[in-house]
Amino acid sequence: MDEPIRVWYDPEADYLEVIFNNRVGTFRETGTDQVMAKIDLDGHVIGFSILKVGTLKGHPLDLSLAAT
Repeated sequence: MDEPIRVWYDPEADYLEVIFNNRVGTFRETGTDQVMAKIDLDGHVIGFSILKVGTLKGHPLDLSLAAT
């Protein structure tokens, strides 16, 4: 991966965003209400976001980010 990964956390909103590739895309739902996958125009996953990150303490989060 040549591009740096962008990680942003907003403690007030308890929101984490991780972007692998700085391309145009949209966030789409995943199988978990707390997680959104960012998908580019070609359907590739280029990042994800997690709401209520603090609620994950002691609870692993297992999901697939594959584009649907």
